[in-house]
Amino acid sequence: MVYIHSWQEFQDAAEALYEQDPNKTRYCVKWRASEGKLVLKITNDTTCLKFKTYSSIFLNRFEALNLSLIEKMQNRQRPVQPEPSVQPVPAGDSNAPTAATSSTTPQAPGPKTGGVKKKKGKKK
Repeated sequence: MVYIHSWQEFQDAAEALYEQDPNKTRYCVKWRASEGKLVLKITNDTTCLKFKTYSSIFLNRFEALNLSLIEKMQNRQRPVQPEPSVQPVPAGDSNAPTAATSSTTPQAPGPKTGGVKKKKGKKK
């Protein structure tokens, strides 16, 4: 149970360890606020990988590793953001709706209750 000092080595080894045996692999995160220490541990009962840091620089990398492992645990891929497609309107089409003839009007979001919140009673 030796700490790996390089983040890239830890990340590659952690993902490889999970891919070898996903049913037995466990992932543990420990944060000690008093010391500002973050310890990551991933194990499959035969191999144990640990990474320790006191630096806040690793938080973005830690978040990326979490996303990667969670996607593998869920067996899902990141959804691809579809680009909005703009369809041109033919110039001679008189049946196409325009913004001026639109029948929808913008509505204010949220409930329209206007009531007063009830106060809780005292505990006895």
